[in-house]
Order: sequence, then C-alpha cells, then structure tokens
Amino acid sequence: MGIRMWGETDVRRARTAVLVAATAGLLTRMIIAANSPGPADVRIFAGFAKAITGYGPVRVYAHPLPGLPVYNHPPLAGWMLLGLDRLTELGFSFATLIRVPASAADFACAVLVFEIVRRRATVRTAMLCGTGVAVSPVLIATSGYHGNTDAVAVAFALAAAHLLADRKAPLAAGVAAALSISVKFIPVVVIPALFVAALRGGRPVLVRFTAGFAGVTALVWGPALLTVPMDLVHNVLEYAGGSYRLWGLVRFADVLGLPEPVIAFMQGGGHFLFVLVCVAAGVRLAWLRPAEAPGVVAVTLGLLLLLSTASGLQYLTWAAAGMFVLGPVEGFAYSAVVGLVAVLGYSGRSAVRWSEPVLYLGAAGWLVLAAGLLTGARRILATPPDTAPTERARVSAPRTEFRSCSTVD
Repeated sequence: MGIRMWGETDVRRARTAVLVAATAGLLTRMIIAANSPGPADVRIFAGFAKAITGYGPVRVYAHPLPGLPVYNHPPLAGWMLLGLDRLTELGFSFATLIRVPASAADFACAVLVFEIVRRRATVRTAMLCGTGVAVSPVLIATSGYHGNTDAVAVAFALAAAHLLADRKAPLAAGVAAALSISVKFIPVVVIPALFVAALRGGRPVLVRFTAGFAGVTALVWGPALLTVPMDLVHNVLEYAGGSYRLWGLVRFADVLGLPEPVIAFMQGGGHFLFVLVCVAAGVRLAWLRPAEAPGVVAVTLGLLLLLSTASGLQYLTWAAAGMFVLGPVEGFAYSAVVGLVAVLGYSGRSAVRWSEPVLYLGAAGWLVLAAGLLTGARRILATPPDTAPTERARVSAPRTEFRSCSTVD
C-alpha cells in the first residue's frame, strides 16, 4: 500500500466528466430559456436593449427611460444588449438570447471550479464540485429562467483569481477582473483582494495585473466616464438595490420589528458599511493566503450576499459557484436549500413576492450560507501559507494501491 498520485489520464477523464455535465446543464438551461417567457426582467432587458439601440450604450445613462426602471448596468452590459438586439433582427428571440450569457457563464464556472479545486484536493473531489456547479438548481433556475448578468460577473471574478493564483498569468487576470465589474458591478468587492494577492506575488505580478485591469477599465468605462460621468455614477456606482425585504438582514430586521428608520438606513447609505466589511474581509484573507485567491473571491462574494440589504432571486447566484470552491459539502448544501428557494420563487406569482414557506426557506438558506462561509474561511486559513496549491493536492491524494505517479498539473 502507498500513496497513489492521480495521473494525467485520471485528470482527463474527470475533466471530460465535468464537461459532459456542463454541456448537459447548458442544454437544460437553454431548453428552459426557449420554452418559458421568464420573469419581468426579461421584458425589462428587452426595453433596455431597444433604448440602447436608439441612444447608444454610452448616452443611454443620460436619458430617461419611460416605463423602465433605472438603467443600472455597467458599460459592457450595454454593448452586450446592443449585440443581442441586433441578433433579433435576424429572427432570434430576445427572450431566449438574454439567457444565453448567464447559461454559458455557468458552463465556464463548472470547468473553472474543477480546475481550481483539483489543485487543492483530490481529482475526485474536483470532479464532484465541477459537476455540482453544472447541475446546481439555483444556477439552472436563475440562468435558464431569469437570465440576468450576475453569473457572468461571477465567472469573470473566479477566472481572475484562477489566472492570478494558479495559472500565474497576472495580465490576463487583470483583464478578467476588469471585465467582471464591467458587466455587473457586484464583484467590485473582490477587486481590492485581487490587488493584494497580486502585490503579495511581487512587483512584476502587481504591475502586470494592474496593466491588464487599467487597460480594460479605461477601454470599457472611459467613454461613459468622459461623456456622462454623473449619470454613470448615479445609475451604476450609487445603486443600492431594490427595497424588498425578502432575504437576510433586512428580512430579519423586519421580522424582529426594528424601527422603519433603521431598516431604511440599512437599505440606504448604511449598505456601504456592509460592503466595506466584505472588502476588509477579502483583503485580510488575500494578505494572509494570496495563493488561495479563488477561495478568497468565493468567501467575499458569499459574504456580500450574506450581508446584502437588497433582495432578488438572481442575487443567490453570487455564492453558488464559489461555495463549491470552498468545498463539496458547502456547495451542495447551499445549492440544495437555496435552489429550492429559487425554483419555488420563480414558480410563484411574482419573483419579488415570496410566499411564507419560501421566506422560511430563504432564512434557512441564509444560515447554510453563513455556516459554509465560516467553514470555508477556516479551511483557507488552515492551509500552510507558503505551500503551493499543487503541492497540497499531492499531499491530499487518497491512500490506495500504488501506481505510477505524475504531477497534478
């Protein structure tokens, strides 16, 4: 008996299994997208796309959009909507097209999670986690039915961490980080942590990461910042989310009967305090364990959802893939409970009016998320600070009959 190291054949087989599961998941999402009208957001995005076609993806921030909510999406989302609207002229259904980016992002996340986890655990665990992302009910429900851009932003954020920590490609990591906040501003909470991880890698790494990030940010955000700066800031940077009380802290505050001014403060200016907590936690973890950048991103995005004072079923995707980065138990537990919230929520009369059972399930999902973040953060801090991910993967290989060895990569 001895230590068996997973060979390249085992890795290829596991990767193929994840690709098959991700492909099946993508087809499932697209079948849902092609055969369901989706929530109100689908029609709202269609309205945004028509407005962008008329005003342009830059000037749209400066124009009132009658019958539509505030256009709070970063510049890259505008270019995406412009492209989707052009495709409708070829006969494609916008209601189906708007759900393609998120569904494709889930496919990418399944592969990303596999590649991230296999460097830190056994290949079997990595295969389980990658497959879990592919079949996650919360991701299938939100990407296949809802079709917002949250999953796309999460995919870019995890890709940035993977490229930085595992692929040693800081320039590409900076590009991915900039793209993440250019399609949805939510991952801005992980950007400081990524910069800290790059800093801990040495000056050349930091310079390359900064160059990639700054270049794409200037290219994507520059035109709007130069043309309609105040409108962009008001619509996107200062957007605090909806005022519904369905999830998390505001839900608990409402149930406990806290004064209305307190809840209003939490959903208003006070929400920036919770954002700062998330940023500080991510920066601290990145400083202590820069090699664990993917896990740091997962914890930070999950903490943002945990402390979020806005409610939306699509927001549940912020933590879905990341929880599998933290571990299979955390990932499957979160996906199972919160997936049920998403399925029942979307099956109701309105995605923003949850029934009493769904509200209780949401509270249970919040607790599962809290527990998963705690165990995940502890696992990150328990890793030796100077040990590369591939070395830990070799140490954690299962004890079985001895076979010829090869490196994990």
